[in-house]
Amino acid sequence: MSRVIRTTVLIVLGLVWLLPVYLLLINASKAPEGFTSKESWIPTDFSLFSNIGDAMRLSGLGESVLSTLVYAVVSPTIAVLVGAAAGFAIVALRLRHGFAWFVLIFGGTVFPIQMIILPLFDAYSRVSLFDTRLGMIIVYTAISIPFSAFVMRNFFTGIGHNVFEAAVLDGASTWRIFTRVYLPMASSALVAIFILQATFIWNDLLLGLTLSQSDDVRPIVTSLAGMQSTYGGAQMATVLAGGLLVSLPTVVLFLFTQKFFARGLALGQ
Repeated sequence: MSRVIRTTVLIVLGLVWLLPVYLLLINASKAPEGFTSKESWIPTDFSLFSNIGDAMRLSGLGESVLSTLVYAVVSPTIAVLVGAAAGFAIVALRLRHGFAWFVLIFGGTVFPIQMIILPLFDAYSRVSLFDTRLGMIIVYTAISIPFSAFVMRNFFTGIGHNVFEAAVLDGASTWRIFTRVYLPMASSALVAIFILQATFIWNDLLLGLTLSQSDDVRPIVTSLAGMQSTYGGAQMATVLAGGLLVSLPTVVLFLFTQKFFARGLALGQ
């Protein structure tokens, strides 16, 4: 009896969780001229592909896809490697004042982005990094490193120090121990961090809105937000179709890597 109740509760919660997805699909498929909020729950027609085409044309999503893909691959890759190196130095090399260094690195997450966005904009304008791909890669990497260092430090803490000592006795250099022993052991944790940070970067709006303005530099969500304006904005059905298109890559990424994701998070605890 308790199993039936638990299954029923989970099904109901799952349906409630999927309601926004249903609304997104239904309203993104409606013809723009026939869209009305009064019938948002009722499917009327199917114009999803034409709406997606209009979204691509009006927002310049095609130009933003390449830039966002670069940001979502390069920045998390650099961040996980730097975070792994920091965790390795603190735990395996037993860096002097290692915990203080860890607090210093992780302290970057204490202040919300909203507090530093104006100084960041001013600094980027002064050093000619505003509206450049390099500038976006730098800021996305910087905000991804603290979390990476946090997870990797926790992961490497679970590896006995005798592993490092045995590798040293075998004559391996520090670099070889890091790349040939510790990184392969941490592959699941590295993948989990990469997925989380890549998803964050792909869905970012604030940094892209503040630090970029060109269609070939700004992230894809920022380009999507530009479709909605006070004057001459796109129809809601077109905007929703664009939002559906933008969200698909992160969903596909998670579905194909969910085993690594779950395993990596469990190891990083």
